[in-house]
Amino acid sequence: MRTHRPNRTSFVTVVAAFLLATTASAGTVEELEARVAELEAIVDRLVDEQQAPPSAAENHVQQAPPSVAENHAQQAPPSVAENHVQRGAPTAESSYEFGGYVKLDAIWSDYGNGDLAPTSAGTQFYIPATIPVGATSGEGPDLDLQARETRIHFSSDTVTAGGQRLSSYIELDFLLGAFGDERISNSYNPRVRHAFFKYNDWLFGQTWSTFQDVAALPENLDFIGPAESTVFVRQAQVRYTKGPWEFAVENPETTLTPFGGGTRIVTNDGGVPDLVARYTAAYDNGYLKIAGLLRQLDYDIGGARDNQAAYGVSVSGKHAIGADDIRWMATIGSGTGRYLGLNTADDGVLDANGNIETIDQWGAFVSYRHPWNDQWRSNLTLGYLDNDHDVTLSGGEVTDTVYSIHANLLYSPIRQITMGGELIYAKRELENGLDGDMTRLLLSAKYVF
Repeated sequence: MRTHRPNRTSFVTVVAAFLLATTASAGTVEELEARVAELEAIVDRLVDEQQAPPSAAENHVQQAPPSVAENHAQQAPPSVAENHVQRGAPTAESSYEFGGYVKLDAIWSDYGNGDLAPTSAGTQFYIPATIPVGATSGEGPDLDLQARETRIHFSSDTVTAGGQRLSSYIELDFLLGAFGDERISNSYNPRVRHAFFKYNDWLFGQTWSTFQDVAALPENLDFIGPAESTVFVRQAQVRYTKGPWEFAVENPETTLTPFGGGTRIVTNDGGVPDLVARYTAAYDNGYLKIAGLLRQLDYDIGGARDNQAAYGVSVSGKHAIGADDIRWMATIGSGTGRYLGLNTADDGVLDANGNIETIDQWGAFVSYRHPWNDQWRSNLTLGYLDNDHDVTLSGGEVTDTVYSIHANLLYSPIRQITMGGELIYAKRELENGLDGDMTRLLLSAKYVF
């Protein structure tokens, strides 16, 4: 920094003139000249002191730490924007998003063999295992209006100065939430759907299982669509992606049918994570995915203990045919249980000795989507699930087969809004031959923001 040196001559001249003007009556010229000479000496000393280095005491004062208030102000964390820039993530390469959608559903359901309890999750969306069976007839149609599928999410995406990619995603909705009622407030608790972050090729947190292909799901107004025949699981995991390959270790959980049948056992055991690998082949008009699942079923209750290996394979795809497209999935396995069909069948069944026998199953769906014009479109979806139980172990009151048919007509006056109607027919049959069906009309309006 440049230091401005005062002009001693001009300074003395000005001061002298001032003294002469103010002290002319106080003494002789000789006295005034003596005062001027004394003033010159003072000015010289001040100039020398200004150019000299500070003394130890002065240096100590200048370099002393700031006061508590000053120190707090200096060391306070920067704002979000400042912190973002200081830590090396250029704002041009960073983004934050808050979004989601608001959805109203009017669900009219008629069950051919009994009715669902008002608290059943099956009243909120199609769950195959909840279709009533065995009764001679239903009690008449039920109508439910809800906005519980409404969803919100927050996401971030950052590229650091070093070229590292970092992103996060958190999403909530209100389905299956407890403590709600339809009497007065219809208040429902939010639930975590997704909560994960990505660092370059790694994902950490809760999201769709790597064994599931979300992009192949049909465009249905129902929350899932062909729920009996699709892989559908969200869970905590660590996933590594390299090109078309994905590898994941995911949360283990085992569901078992007791020997002779009865209430499902959720073991909450598992010392080995579920292992998943998936490969994606992309084409000009779509893609093909193949995923493999390897897991260990565990049981340790009341002194009985066992474990059993299980596996599954799922192939899926989406293919454009002009403006139309076809979406499909086929899954087969032994012990895939909770991964397929919303756990319509368990992973395994216990024998008389408390040993686990895996349950074989397969499921598939296909969906055809046709745009009528820029605002109108339709989807037709067929789904089927087959479970191969050993009835000598499981008894006959377990699900053998389920199938469903979905047809809809959707209208979007603008891109953010979708309104329409969907007709669903589904039928479930038990191993003992009892069956039941469901006819459902779903009217919806959704705004994506």
